[in-house]
Amino acid sequence: MLTLDHLTVIAPTLVEGVCHVRTCLDLDVPFGQRHGYMGTYNHLLQLGGAVYLEIVALDPDAQGPGRARWFGLDNPGAVKADWDAGRRLRGWVARTNAIDLVLQGREDIFGRKVSLPWTAPSFDFAIPDDGTLPLGGAAPSLIDRRGKPRAMSAIADLGARLRSFTLEHRDAVALSALYEEIGIDRPPVIIPGDDLRYRALIETPAGVKELS
Repeated sequence: MLTLDHLTVIAPTLVEGVCHVRTCLDLDVPFGQRHGYMGTYNHLLQLGGAVYLEIVALDPDAQGPGRARWFGLDNPGAVKADWDAGRRLRGWVARTNAIDLVLQGREDIFGRKVSLPWTAPSFDFAIPDDGTLPLGGAAPSLIDRRGKPRAMSAIADLGARLRSFTLEHRDAVALSALYEEIGIDRPPVIIPGDDLRYRALIETPAGVKELS
């Protein structure tokens, strides 16, 4: 029902996000796009197959969307606190072709369906009313592209390939049960730990590197 779509580095500024990924992967990730409907923008990198990396931040030159933004970006203090604590690979997005079914009875976890862009919607994204990450980032954000695949040709391919994706979490058993209940293909491997922390091993032209 759900599958890994992309990983998200959520940054206080886009420059900081790009610099962090350059330090981790020795790759300069190119600019992706502006989300005028959300007041955010990103840089994008293919990770093999239909999976990619998004570096996303608040766009200081954009107007607000008139509702809470995605990825918790309306709370710069929380974004900065996570960033300073080394929680920079902060979440992930799972895609589905049946977002209404996944959200049924689970809006308290994933939020409500928002059709975007506002004027001519082409996809649906689940966003909690306050804009926070689902379960503090332990659960994925949800996207439904309405049967259309992501145009990977528009995303830079610098030879990076995702090899493993893990999540440390204090309630690994309950989180694993949620992943199983909603049927996620290629979720992060959950490791018991005191802190919510993602790590991805990525093969690059310079060798295998860790992004966290």
